[in-house]
Amino acid sequence: MEKMLIKNAQIVNEGTIFTSDIRVVDGKIEKIGTSLEAQTDEKVINAEGKYLLPGLIDDQVHFREPGLTQKANIETESRAAVSGGVTSFMEMPNTKPPTVTIEKLEEKYEIASRTSLANYSFYIGASNDNLEEVLKADPKNVCGIKVFMGSSTGNMLVDNEETLANLFKNAQMIIASHCEDDPMIAENMAKYVEKFGDDIPMECHPEIRSAEACYSSSSKAVALARKHGARLHILHISTAKELELFDNDIPLKDKKITSEACVHHMWFSDEDYKEKGAFIKWNPAVKTKEDGAGILAGVLNDKIDVIATDHAPHTLEEKSNKYTSAPSGGPLVQHSLQVLLDFYKDGKISLEKIVEKACHNPAILFEVEKRGYIREGYWADLVLVDLNAPQTVDKSNINYKCGWSPFEGHTFASTVTHTIVSGHLAYENGTFHEDVKGQRLTFDR
Repeated sequence: MEKMLIKNAQIVNEGTIFTSDIRVVDGKIEKIGTSLEAQTDEKVINAEGKYLLPGLIDDQVHFREPGLTQKANIETESRAAVSGGVTSFMEMPNTKPPTVTIEKLEEKYEIASRTSLANYSFYIGASNDNLEEVLKADPKNVCGIKVFMGSSTGNMLVDNEETLANLFKNAQMIIASHCEDDPMIAENMAKYVEKFGDDIPMECHPEIRSAEACYSSSSKAVALARKHGARLHILHISTAKELELFDNDIPLKDKKITSEACVHHMWFSDEDYKEKGAFIKWNPAVKTKEDGAGILAGVLNDKIDVIATDHAPHTLEEKSNKYTSAPSGGPLVQHSLQVLLDFYKDGKISLEKIVEKACHNPAILFEVEKRGYIREGYWADLVLVDLNAPQTVDKSNINYKCGWSPFEGHTFASTVTHTIVSGHLAYENGTFHEDVKGQRLTFDR
C-alpha cells in the first residue's frame, strides 16, 4: 500500500477547522499533527491553501449494473463519484434483474471488487414475496434493505400490507424507503393524460407526483416504523411538510427514524422545468422554492440527518422523449460536493455542517466501520478541495457514462483536486489512478 504525507491542510472535521499534516500508511491514517517530516518512501501532497474533508459517503445511488449498462455501470459511475470527492457509495437494487436475492446481491459485490474505484455497499431489495430472502442478508456487510413504497420502479413496488408489516417487524437492519403514494399518483397521471395525452408539460411533474403523495406515503412509513420499532430511513425528502414527521432533539445514534436530503431538491425548483425539462425530472419531483428552502432548513436544524444524491443516470436519447416516455432520474454524484460548496460560498451552510451531513452522519446512521471521520486509525478516505478554483461543467469534464449533467454551463466556485480512497490516491487534478480498487464497506452492527 502507498504511504503519503499531506502537508499544511485546513482540516474540516468534527465541528472544527484546523491546520495540520496527515500521514497515511497501509490505507489508514497513522498520524495527525503539525510539522510532520516527510520520509523518503512516501508521496507528499502540498495542501497549503486547500481544505481537507473526510470522503463523502453517498447512501443512495443507482449505478445501473447489471442489466442497464447502456446508462451507466459500477466502473464509470464510481470514477465519477471519486472525481467529485465521494469515496464510498451505497447502491440501490432496481437493476435488471432486481437485487432481491442473496445470490444477485453477491454478484454485484463481485463486480464492484473488480471495477469500483470507490468503496461500496449494496442494498438488498424488498418485494411483495421475498421477505425470507431479505432477512438472510448479513447486517455486518450489507448496508440495508430498500423498499419502494411508491411506483418509482414499478416491479419493485411493495404495496402488500401484510408484507410491509412483517418487514418492519422483523428487519434486523436499516429499512431505506422511497415514499410516494402510488394510487394518488396514478389518479393524478390519468387526469393529465386525459388533458394533454403523451405530451404533458414537464412543469406538471410535481403536480402529478405531488407533495400530498409524498407526505401520505412518508407518514405511513413512519407510523409503521413506530408501531413495530423498526429502524427506518426515509430517502430524498422533497417537501417542507414532511419535516414535521422527524425529530431533532435526539442524538443521531439514538434515532430510530431518520431522513435524507438530496442536493437536487435544494438546488432546483419548479421554476427550472421550462429550461431544463426532463433533465430535472426526478422521482420524487423537484417542487417549489419554498420546499427547497424548507429542506435546507431541515438539514441545518437536524430534522434531516444526511445529504446524498439519488444519482440515477439515463441516456440523452431516453431523456429526449416526451413526458410519459422520458424516465425520471439524473446523474449527480460527480457534482454533489461542488453544489454544497456553492451553498457554503453563498452563506447558506458551513463547511462543518457539510462534513457532518455528508460524511460523519452517514457513518453514524449506517454504523460504518472506521470511515466518515479524519481520525488516527481510521481508513484514509479523504478529499482535498480548492475553494478558490472555479470550474465550469461541460461535456469535456463530465465523467458519467451518460455524458451529460443537469449542471452543464454552471460554473462552480470550488474544485476537487485530490481524492484518497482507503489510503490510495485515486484521483489527482483530473487524472485517475485505477491500479487499486475500493473496498467493501463493513458495518459495526
